[in-house]
Amino acid sequence: SWARRCRLTPFKKLGATIRDHLTGILRHFDTGLSNGQVEAFNAQIQAAKARAKGYRTDANLIAISYLLCAKLRHLPRHPWLHAPHQT
Repeated sequence: SWARRCRLTPFKKLGATIRDHLTGILRHFDTGLSNGQVEAFNAQIQAAKARAKGYRTDANLIAISYLLCAKLRHLPRHPWLHAPHQT
C-alpha cells in the first residue's frame, strides 16, 4: 500500500505489478518451480526460427524445432565425414 501512496511513478508501477502477480509470486515459494525450462525451450525455438529462414513452409520450422529441442543422440553418422582413425 505504501507504493500506491508514493509520489514516485516507478514505485507506483512496481506496486501495481506486484499486486497483479501476487498469487504467482507466492506460488513460486510454495512449489519451488520456475520458468527457466520454458525460457530455455523458447531460446531453442528462436534459434530454430533463425535457421529456418527461407524455408517454404511452417512445417519445416516445426521439424527443425523438434530436431533441435529433442537433443537426439542416436542419429546416424554423416555419410561424407570420415571416421577418425583408431590406432
